[in-house]
Amino acid sequence: MRTRPLKVALLGCGVVGSEVARIMTTHADDLAARIGAPVELAGVAVRRPGKVREGIPAELITTDATALVKRGDIDVVVEVIGGIEPARTLITTAFAHGASVVSANKALLAQEGADLHAAAEQHGRDLYYEAAVAGAIPLIRPLRESLAGDKVNRVLGIVNGTTNFILDKMDSTGAGYQEALDEATALGYAEADPTADVEGFDAAAKAAILAGIAFHTRVRLDDVYREGMTEVTAADFVSAREMGCTIKLLAICERAEDGGSVTARVHPAMIPLTHPLASVRGAYNAVFVESDAAGQLMFYGPGAGGSPTASAVLGDLVAVCRNRLNGATGPGESAYAALPVSSMGEVVTRYHISLDVADKPGVLAQVATVFAEHGVSIDTVRQQGKDGEASLVVVTHRASDAALGGTVEALRKLDTVRGVASIMRVEGE
Repeated sequence: MRTRPLKVALLGCGVVGSEVARIMTTHADDLAARIGAPVELAGVAVRRPGKVREGIPAELITTDATALVKRGDIDVVVEVIGGIEPARTLITTAFAHGASVVSANKALLAQEGADLHAAAEQHGRDLYYEAAVAGAIPLIRPLRESLAGDKVNRVLGIVNGTTNFILDKMDSTGAGYQEALDEATALGYAEADPTADVEGFDAAAKAAILAGIAFHTRVRLDDVYREGMTEVTAADFVSAREMGCTIKLLAICERAEDGGSVTARVHPAMIPLTHPLASVRGAYNAVFVESDAAGQLMFYGPGAGGSPTASAVLGDLVAVCRNRLNGATGPGESAYAALPVSSMGEVVTRYHISLDVADKPGVLAQVATVFAEHGVSIDTVRQQGKDGEASLVVVTHRASDAALGGTVEALRKLDTVRGVASIMRVEGE
């Protein structure tokens, strides 16, 4: 074993960063044995230096992150501060000064991943980011390495624990959205401002990363269709159960049937109770991968939290340190396919539409005519009426999102349609 330690700089010492530091200290001997050399925490960049950080010597703490990554003797920089800047500049500076990088920064990778990979390649360094997508769940490495010889056609997953907890609570207790969110907040599953989670921004960043790796194509955050879950109601769950389904906020990345394009999207969807993702409860994550040779694979586990995310960071750290010792680098960006990213309007799936209509003869015929005129085939219809008012639930066959959008717009113009109560895609069949 080499005796000179590999030096690690840690950017950020919050929930994840402090756990990374703790594991590096308490598991130092095991890490050294696995890597082939000891690893040494050489500096920790923070914003509040006066805060007590148990187990981290005070002399390692600095507020000058730039000076830390410019030292020249740092082998690996671990970035867990999040956000676009200063993380982007610090990472590129680290590459320029000879360090490889391990990051958990999904937003940055989704937006600037191509430039960061280019910078890493230019300087002959590694960029690893297993922790950016699904916490402790090994997902990036299987897609990037284990399935490198296969053709991935679809990635379908629950990649945000907060939203899954809320939807699971609504499903299992009949609670409304706000009630379930309040419980998630009280238990620490939701932030004080849950917008990034419940509006799908977090999942969309992860979808961009997954799509890029799965399809060897650059997919940016702006390419991902995003729809939040704040409009999901208890009534939607009642309708889902009547169809033998539940509702999940899904990240869906798929290759077109002709293989000529890809799509990436995040939105609530009904999925059959028989689908493996339907049984994912609480704040857990799961990702379902479909490929030509391997078939169907599912990855499941805790997708957030200090310890699970730190586990993924440390796994990357071991891999990067091994590469460092061997004078090699691991897989970089693979974007050779350069497939076009299609718009949401081209996505084809099934739909569940709930309408508030007048309870009088001829309404169903009018509604059916609108669907037919827009080329959307109806699978089933369920109608309930009382005292001049009625609800009409239509489940379609597969149709494009653009065709469904045109249908809904036309339905809103009918005098007999008082409102479109909900529109839900049906996936996983």
